[in-house]
Amino acid sequence: MARVTVEDCVEKIQNRFELVMIASQRARRIGSGAGLTVDRDNDKNPVVALREIAGETIPVDDIREELVRSHQRIIVSDDEEEQVIDLMEGEEEWSTLASRNAESELSADEESFGEGESEDGEPSLEDIAGGYSEDDEI
Repeated sequence: MARVTVEDCVEKIQNRFELVMIASQRARRIGSGAGLTVDRDNDKNPVVALREIAGETIPVDDIREELVRSHQRIIVSDDEEEQVIDLMEGEEEWSTLASRNAESELSADEESFGEGESEDGEPSLEDIAGGYSEDDEI
Protein backbone atom coordinates (compact mmCIF):
# COMPACT_ATOMS: atom_id res chain seq x y z
CA MET A 1 0.00 0.00 0.00
CA ALA A 2 1.93 2.97 -1.28
CA ARG A 3 -0.57 5.62 -0.29
CA VAL A 4 -3.25 5.61 2.39
CA THR A 5 -6.43 7.65 2.31
CA VAL A 6 -9.12 8.27 4.85
CA GLU A 7 -11.54 6.29 2.68
CA ASP A 8 -9.32 3.20 3.08
CA CYS A 9 -9.51 3.52 6.84
CA VAL A 10 -13.21 4.43 7.04
CA GLU A 11 -13.99 1.03 5.58
CA LYS A 12 -12.45 -0.48 8.74
CA ILE A 13 -13.66 2.13 11.28
CA GLN A 14 -16.90 3.77 10.15
CA ASN A 15 -16.87 6.78 12.46
CA ARG A 16 -14.30 9.35 11.30
CA PHE A 17 -13.95 10.85 14.76
CA GLU A 18 -13.21 7.45 16.26
CA LEU A 19 -10.74 6.84 13.43
CA VAL A 20 -8.86 10.02 14.32
CA MET A 21 -8.76 9.12 18.02
CA ILE A 22 -7.53 5.58 17.39
CA ALA A 23 -4.96 6.67 14.79
CA SER A 24 -3.61 9.37 17.10
CA GLN A 25 -3.37 6.91 19.99
CA ARG A 26 -1.48 4.46 17.78
CA ALA A 27 0.79 7.27 16.52
CA ARG A 28 1.62 8.17 20.13
CA ARG A 29 2.47 4.55 20.86
CA ILE A 30 4.72 4.41 17.78
CA GLY A 31 6.41 7.60 18.95
CA SER A 32 7.05 6.06 22.35
CA GLY A 33 8.78 3.05 20.81
CA ALA A 34 6.07 0.51 19.93
CA GLY A 35 6.93 -1.91 17.15
CA LEU A 36 5.67 -1.28 13.61
CA THR A 37 3.59 -3.81 11.71
CA VAL A 38 4.16 -2.19 8.29
CA ASP A 39 7.23 -0.71 6.60
CA ARG A 40 7.83 2.91 7.54
CA ASP A 41 8.77 4.03 3.98
CA ASN A 42 9.96 7.38 5.40
CA ASP A 43 6.42 8.18 6.61
CA LYS A 44 5.59 10.00 9.81
CA ASN A 45 3.91 8.27 12.74
CA PRO A 46 0.29 9.31 11.96
CA VAL A 47 0.61 8.04 8.38
CA VAL A 48 2.11 4.76 9.59
CA ALA A 49 -0.78 4.42 12.07
CA LEU A 50 -3.33 4.97 9.30
CA ARG A 51 -1.55 2.44 7.08
CA GLU A 52 -1.68 -0.09 9.90
CA ILE A 53 -5.40 0.51 10.39
CA ALA A 54 -6.15 0.27 6.66
CA GLY A 55 -4.08 -2.90 6.35
CA GLU A 56 -5.69 -4.40 9.48
CA THR A 57 -2.27 -5.31 10.85
CA ILE A 58 -3.06 -4.06 14.37
CA PRO A 59 -5.88 -5.02 16.76
CA VAL A 60 -8.10 -1.91 16.73
CA ASP A 61 -10.13 -3.15 19.71
CA ASP A 62 -6.99 -3.20 21.87
CA ILE A 63 -6.12 0.38 20.88
CA ARG A 64 -9.70 1.47 21.54
CA GLU A 65 -9.57 -0.10 25.01
CA GLU A 66 -6.19 1.52 25.72
CA LEU A 67 -7.59 4.89 24.63
CA VAL A 68 -10.57 4.58 26.96
CA ARG A 69 -8.38 3.56 29.88
CA SER A 70 -6.04 6.50 29.30
CA HIS A 71 -8.96 8.91 29.84
CA GLN A 72 -10.48 7.21 32.90
CA ARG A 73 -10.19 8.70 36.37
CA ILE A 74 -11.33 5.53 38.13
CA ILE A 75 -9.32 2.40 37.48
CA VAL A 76 -11.25 -0.87 37.60
CA SER A 77 -8.98 -3.80 38.33
CA ASP A 78 -9.60 -7.46 37.60
CA ASP A 79 -10.86 -7.92 41.17
CA GLU A 80 -13.78 -5.56 40.42
CA GLU A 81 -12.52 -3.14 43.07
CA GLU A 82 -12.51 0.53 42.23
CA GLN A 83 -9.39 2.50 42.99
CA VAL A 84 -9.49 6.27 42.75
CA ILE A 85 -6.40 7.88 41.30
CA ASP A 86 -4.59 10.07 43.82
CA LEU A 87 -5.63 13.70 43.76
CA MET A 88 -3.14 16.38 42.85
CA GLU A 89 -1.63 18.46 45.62
CA GLY A 90 -4.22 20.95 46.85
CA GLU A 91 -7.06 19.44 44.80
CA GLU A 92 -8.75 17.95 47.86
CA GLU A 93 -8.63 21.32 49.65
CA TRP A 94 -10.23 23.05 46.67
CA SER A 95 -13.04 20.51 46.49
CA THR A 96 -13.66 20.90 50.23
CA LEU A 97 -13.79 24.69 49.91
CA ALA A 98 -16.08 24.46 46.90
CA SER A 99 -18.54 22.25 48.77
CA ARG A 100 -18.47 24.62 51.78
CA ASN A 101 -19.13 27.61 49.52
CA ALA A 102 -22.03 25.80 47.86
CA GLU A 103 -23.52 24.99 51.27
CA SER A 104 -23.12 28.56 52.50
CA GLU A 105 -24.74 29.93 49.35
CA LEU A 106 -27.70 27.63 49.86
CA SER A 107 -28.12 28.71 53.49
CA ALA A 108 -27.74 32.39 52.54
CA ASP A 109 -30.56 32.04 50.03
CA GLU A 110 -32.83 30.68 52.74
CA GLU A 111 -32.13 33.61 55.09
CA SER A 112 -33.61 37.04 54.60
CA PHE A 113 -31.74 39.50 52.46
CA GLY A 114 -29.07 41.59 54.09
CA GLU A 115 -29.48 45.29 54.69
CA GLY A 116 -29.09 47.25 51.49
CA GLU A 117 -29.34 44.20 49.24
CA SER A 118 -32.02 43.41 46.72
CA GLU A 119 -33.50 39.97 46.07
CA ASP A 120 -30.80 39.09 43.55
CA GLY A 121 -28.02 39.89 46.04
CA GLU A 122 -27.01 43.11 44.30
CA PRO A 123 -26.29 46.23 46.41
CA SER A 124 -29.01 48.85 46.51
CA LEU A 125 -28.69 52.24 44.83
CA GLU A 126 -28.19 53.78 48.25
CA ASP A 127 -25.13 51.58 48.85
CA ILE A 128 -23.73 52.40 45.44
CA ALA A 129 -24.16 56.13 46.07
CA GLY A 130 -22.18 55.79 49.26
CA GLY A 131 -25.11 55.77 51.64
CA TYR A 132 -26.18 59.34 50.93
CA SER A 133 -29.81 60.23 50.49
CA GLU A 134 -31.29 63.28 48.79
CA ASP A 135 -31.76 65.04 52.16
CA ASP A 136 -28.11 64.76 53.22
CA GLU A 137 -25.79 67.65 52.53
CA ILE A 138 -22.52 66.94 50.84
